Amino acid sequence: MSIVSVYIEDGCITCDACEETLPEVFEVTDDTCFIKPDSRVDGGYDRNESQSALKQDFISQFKDDLLDAADACPVDVIIIVEGGSTPTLVEETPVVEEESEEVVAEPVEIAGDDLGELLSAGDRSLAILFGSQSGNSEGVAAKIAKQAANYGLEGTVHDMDGFDLSSLSSMKRVLIVCSTWGEGEMPDNAEELWNEAQKGAAGMLSGVHFSVCALGDSSYEFYCESGKDWDEQFEKLGATRLIDRVDCDVDYESPASEWAINSLAAMAAVDGTGVFHENMVEAMMAHAAGDVSGAEGEDGFTVPNILSESIPAEISIFRYDPESASTGADTWVCSLPGHMSMLEVLRMLKSTHDGSLSFRDGSTNDPTTAICVNGRLILPGTVRIDSVAPMRDGAIRLRIDPLPGFDVVRDLVVDHWSLERKRESSKPWMVAATREGASTPQGAIGIMDDNTASALHSITDFCSAALLHASSDAAPYANGYLGPSVLSSIWARRNDPRSSQGSVASMDATLSSSNGIKAETDFTSIRRQNPSAAIIADALLDAKTHVLEGDGYNGRHGKHVWWYTWTLKSSGKVNDTVLYRQVLGPIGLLGNLTSGVTARMVTGFTRTGGDMFYDMLALVAPPAGVGKMPRQFNSSVDNHHEVVAIFNELDGRF
Repeated sequence: MSIVSVYIEDGCITCDACEETLPEVFEVTDDTCFIKPDSRVDGGYDRNESQSALKQDFISQFKDDLLDAADACPVDVIIIVEGGSTPTLVEETPVVEEESEEVVAEPVEIAGDDLGELLSAGDRSLAILFGSQSGNSEGVAAKIAKQAANYGLEGTVHDMDGFDLSSLSSMKRVLIVCSTWGEGEMPDNAEELWNEAQKGAAGMLSGVHFSVCALGDSSYEFYCESGKDWDEQFEKLGATRLIDRVDCDVDYESPASEWAINSLAAMAAVDGTGVFHENMVEAMMAHAAGDVSGAEGEDGFTVPNILSESIPAEISIFRYDPESASTGADTWVCSLPGHMSMLEVLRMLKSTHDGSLSFRDGSTNDPTTAICVNGRLILPGTVRIDSVAPMRDGAIRLRIDPLPGFDVVRDLVVDHWSLERKRESSKPWMVAATREGASTPQGAIGIMDDNTASALHSITDFCSAALLHASSDAAPYANGYLGPSVLSSIWARRNDPRSSQGSVASMDATLSSSNGIKAETDFTSIRRQNPSAAIIADALLDAKTHVLEGDGYNGRHGKHVWWYTWTLKSSGKVNDTVLYRQVLGPIGLLGNLTSGVTARMVTGFTRTGGDMFYDMLALVAPPAGVGKMPRQFNSSVDNHHEVVAIFNELDGRF
């Protein structure tokens, strides 16, 4: 198979990862990413949804870089189109079927220890239906489909949108993963199928075995209502529930994983004729776990380690020798089981390939072991190699680097002391006010309601302070910047009702300082790490809003935020000319006279198109030929009232 084309799906977050990897093909705009015309046969300049072919010289020159760019996309919207030789069509000779009596399949007699017969007898298909609004249910369904093979099942994921309800009657095993939208409503992609299911005849699913995983948010009244509806309706239609429904809250990963393991083992115990062999469930779970013992979880539940076949891997590791101050990379090719963790891979390479390889070792979830793998920041003990890189041509490629934003001691070992000094400077301890509380023999204990306690805890609920710090785009370039892990802890203490007024004032001063929250310009890099990091990013945004409001939007940072928003609301477009003038002020404008930037403001030069006269101005003020700048007078966009309406709805200050 060879690469034919590439296109961009909806959902691009404009993170610049693809353009940084391959600027010859990708160009990130304000709201999406485009495929450059020079790389395409049709010469178009858009997301290439028509899947126009790439030029052969680009493919031959940048094939590996193109694949790396797709891997670097954090939201997986870069789609590589592959093609191959056209298969030869062979005309089949029609077969005349003779009339015969219908043969009814008899239940298979399976002994308690005859696992092989169960795994090999008849139909082993598993249908996994998902109803999803934001993609969480789809992600869970995809993971289950991958795990199904370890249970001897052929998992197929089905989008509820466009799924034929009548086809369910012929299926023996069905798993449903469905989220709840709004006030107990079905996701958009599940509405049509749900309406059909409500009209279904009783007993139409009499031969179907099923289980339901419901995703929701317990803060809403109709928690997991859609999943509950599917669970009840399948039972009404005659299906047999093998595993009780699980209702998952916002932190759905753990309960959904436990449900998947139980459900897959039960589904695997259904033979090819549709008979459920309950006595085989434990044996099936042991089969999936292999010879490796599981990890003890909550309530004594043992989570089996799912084994994978060995796969070829090309591993490139950053190397740094402090004695010679030299850097480089070592690359090894080896065959590794897909279920190995990244930490186990590093241990193996150190033992068998290079004893001088240096990295932080520790327990599975040791926060100090964090590294960067293929652009992802991870705890290596918790991540399998087959989940951190896609399979390509039967192999995977791993690029392992130290955490960004820290000084490298040797190879993958970084110096955490800089972060500890910042944490120490933030005075990470509670300074409480005198308060009334519950009387105990030990004295008065302050009381905090559950919602407040939960909210404060979520702000500081991160697996590794170093990993969170490294996720910041600003941290590697601003040595004094405290970073998101320190600032989130400060913000949690600042909102703790037990903190004294003096302590709150001191923390406000730290947050508003030059090394505080205003140094973080974009929280997107933090948000995309995991669901808990998204909560922290929201908290940091609240902290930044608090600081800007407290400063009255003064200072260069505050003025930039204010005038950026004001120009957008006023005309529907960002006017960089106004930003430059209002943020820098008269003194700043005079200070840039020698650079040519002020001249560019006065002349209204733009590199984004316009009259030749404006292009010639670059000869007069050469710096004007660099960067983006609109015309001095920014006209209003069409339907500008809609922009104003959005602003007034969200925030009436601007």
